[in-house]
Amino acid sequence: MRIGSGYDVHRLVENRPLILGGVKIEHPLGLLGHSDADVLVHAIMDALLGALALGDIGKHFPDTDGAYKNCDSLLLLKKVGQLVATKGYRINNIDSTIIAQAPKLAPYIEIMVENISRTLDLSGECVSVKATTEEGLGFTGSEQGIAANAVVSLLKGEINR
Repeated sequence: MRIGSGYDVHRLVENRPLILGGVKIEHPLGLLGHSDADVLVHAIMDALLGALALGDIGKHFPDTDGAYKNCDSLLLLKKVGQLVATKGYRINNIDSTIIAQAPKLAPYIEIMVENISRTLDLSGECVSVKATTEEGLGFTGSEQGIAANAVVSLLKGEINR
């Protein structure tokens, strides 16, 4: 068994879409980044890569490469999932948390889980997405940015279906 953790944060700005877990969410501000800046998916990717000591998403998908400009992070997640499989591991579970003061994310959680599960070819029971605020404290509480963290467990061997 291998365990990995991931963390990502992006600044909220005008004139950018807000995409979390592959869901475009109506909000006056979006996340600034080279790709679509999906902090949830980025944290999950970093956790998967970290579990196998393969570095981070910046190593695999550098922001200096124009191929990743405004890229859908779910496409990158799929590549990371394939990398996990080529190393002889399978994803046992993913537990993640989005930290955002606004917008309220409860209505979007289920589709985020579906997007991540489908992308990684997992049962929805293997993916947990939660959301919390920081009660107005810090950069997320003052709506300057959104953060996410994730923990994953991997098991050696092929997928049992």
